Amino acid sequence: MITVHTSPLEQPGAGDAGGLNVYVAETAKRLAERDVEVDILTRKAKAGLPAMVQLFPGVNVHHVDSGALEGLDKNDLPATLCNFTAGVLRYGARMPENHIDLIHSHYWLSGQVGWVARERWLAPLVHSMHTLGKIKNLLLSEGDIPEPNLRIVGEQQLVDTADLLIANTAIEQNELIEHYHADKEKVKVVYPGVDNLHFTPGDKVSSRKHFGIDSNDLVITFVGRIQPLKGPEVLLRAAAEMMSIKPESADRLKIVICGAPSGTGTKDPERLKHLANELGLTQRVKFLPPQNRDYLVLLYRASDLVAVPSYTESFGLVAVEAQACGIPVVAAKVGGLNYAVKDQNSGLLVTGHNTTAWANSLADLLLDTEKRSQFSKNAIAQAADFTWDKTVDQLLAVYHHAMKLAVVANR
Repeated sequence: MITVHTSPLEQPGAGDAGGLNVYVAETAKRLAERDVEVDILTRKAKAGLPAMVQLFPGVNVHHVDSGALEGLDKNDLPATLCNFTAGVLRYGARMPENHIDLIHSHYWLSGQVGWVARERWLAPLVHSMHTLGKIKNLLLSEGDIPEPNLRIVGEQQLVDTADLLIANTAIEQNELIEHYHADKEKVKVVYPGVDNLHFTPGDKVSSRKHFGIDSNDLVITFVGRIQPLKGPEVLLRAAAEMMSIKPESADRLKIVICGAPSGTGTKDPERLKHLANELGLTQRVKFLPPQNRDYLVLLYRASDLVAVPSYTESFGLVAVEAQACGIPVVAAKVGGLNYAVKDQNSGLLVTGHNTTAWANSLADLLLDTEKRSQFSKNAIAQAADFTWDKTVDQLLAVYHHAMKLAVVANR
């Protein structure tokens, strides 16, 4: 696997680390459990990192030196791809002949490297976009900037050259076909999953004690990178309006924002705190840094609702993780969230990002205890449909298909 811009060893919710990191780690682990040896090639992002780290038995993370370390974000990385590609090819040269059966690249930067490696190793290239530049530009949030044309061109090259493309949902499959003119036969839908043995319902009172949240509070939680794309300001504005139109919620409402500035959000790291102050929410908002898996489970359990107000999501792992813990979700009706959340059953899908619409939807579910209780039960059942084992079943089918195509092509 190639993942240039972010490593599965990094903490999701900060910098460029997010659902992609979780996807790579969880699928690699389960592939190894099925006797598939997995090497993950990622950029050495800081000095002192070992050349290789075993993530799980059978899964090794290789830190490839690309000549540049700290202080780079995704937009800086195209300039490092030549060095990174050279390091990847050196890795391949050290491996026994025919050691590499298949390349799975994640995000367009990695695909550019995978494209070169494919030609050198004569191994099929399977590529996952995870997000699409053209779609992000169509759904830009306020204060965000368009994805550069360099990315759009790079994505188009991969659509044209990869042996197979993996889409997280049928919506993403259609976007690849409509906006990138992908061959429908080349685009395979593989749904991401959730670790249902880890993300489970649990005691709300003890979970709240861990975070210092009162047992009587009505808690709405946001988990993700703090940037306009993820829409945390939508939640804050909606919360302020909800307190106005539903004053019975005002004294008990607590908003938890869990994450760190990322992308364009790093230009003003205190922006969200300033907005909370402007809206008169300072005493009602609790900011938390990104949490590791064990504490993230507690945070979900401590919540009454989880809000996912993103402007675009290829899937929305946070929504499924929350539901696996029995927490209903209020999410934007975009992309993969249409599949992750069962509208009017395990949560609510809100069309657009209008403050009043969001305030009403949040209040509708938060203040109706009976409805929220039923949605909580439904949420567990909804999340049970998405497992990493199912994801890997589908991935292996795609891999085998790609390898058969490569055999035919190389005859």
